[in-house]
Amino acid sequence: MIPVLYRDTSLAVCVKPAGVLSQSAPGENESLLTLLGAQEGCTLYPVHRLDRGVGGVMVCAKTSGAAAALSAAVQRRALEKTYLCVTRGCPQPEEAVLRDLLLHDRARNKSFVVKRMRGGVKEAELAYRTLAREGDRALLAVRLLTGRTHQIRVQLASRGWPLLGDGKYGGGAGEIALWSYRLSFPHPVTHKAMSFTQPPSGEPWCDFSY
Repeated sequence: MIPVLYRDTSLAVCVKPAGVLSQSAPGENESLLTLLGAQEGCTLYPVHRLDRGVGGVMVCAKTSGAAAALSAAVQRRALEKTYLCVTRGCPQPEEAVLRDLLLHDRARNKSFVVKRMRGGVKEAELAYRTLAREGDRALLAVRLLTGRTHQIRVQLASRGWPLLGDGKYGGGAGEIALWSYRLSFPHPVTHKAMSFTQPPSGEPWCDFSY
């Protein structure tokens, strides 16, 4: 059962479990869209994605018109995403905006920070703030200003602060410590400001007080 935080005739806001695909991929039919669509009794349209190993708040559209309006909100940065993550290593300074050029290698499904603009390279920007520290680990709140593949993971790892459990980017084995904590956006029909928050639970989140 996918937890639902809000639903109406235009959209559903849910909590994606870590380990579940956002939408179906070749060879895999089960995804958040199919599971939640079965619960809601309708076809759902994707608006944004979370990596498979990442859980937390997501919004799905119930109509093509709502999907178009929410996608437009993403493009004009009116859909705001805030994540929590745990890093190996403590960022300095404790609060900053990171700007990079990212290249996504589709064959390897991995992104890289590069030094110059060329084909396939996109600008990436995020703002982070340190909420707490425990030894050589830090809990960060991260606000995405652009939406690039593996953006948080690669931008932090490139500075020596990989996410705990993110083996692809040097964070070691385990479950990746990245969670979609808050989602804010205008309703696609009423244009009312909406905001939803869901904190993570269990390890490693319970190691921090914030």
